[in-house]
Amino acid sequence: MERTKYSFWKKVDYDFEETINKIQEELKKEGFGVLADLDFQATLKTKLNVDFRPYRVLAACNPPNAYKALQAEDQIGLFLPCNVIVYVNGNNEVIAAAIDPVSNMSIIDNEEIRKVAEVIQGKLKNVIEKL
Repeated sequence: MERTKYSFWKKVDYDFEETINKIQEELKKEGFGVLADLDFQATLKTKLNVDFRPYRVLAACNPPNAYKALQAEDQIGLFLPCNVIVYVNGNNEVIAAAIDPVSNMSIIDNEEIRKVAEVIQGKLKNVIEKL
C-alpha cells in the first residue's frame, strides 16, 4: 500500500467494476455503508460531453463513529463522509484509494475527533489492504 499526505492507495489486479464490488464488500465488513456513489465518467459525459476515464467516488460512512464525531464537534459534517475512490490511471491500471482521516482532520483541535479519526483510518486501511 502506498501513501500520500492525505490518502493511502494501491494498484489492484481486478478490473474496474470488480474493484468497485470488492471495495463495497470490504467497506461493509468494516461497518461502512455507501451513502453515495459518484460516477465522474458519466457525469462529465452528461454535463460537459467529454470522455473521461472510469473514476468513481464512494462516500463511505461508519455510523457509530460518525455519531461520535458529530457529538464531539458540531461542524465535523464538513469532513464527512470519508471518500473512497476507484479509478483507471494513465497506464490503464485500476487504483483504489481512501482518504486518510487522521491527516484530513488534523486541523481540528479536538482529542475526541483525533481518536475517532484513528479508528476510521485503521478501518479504511484494512479495506484498501484487502483488495
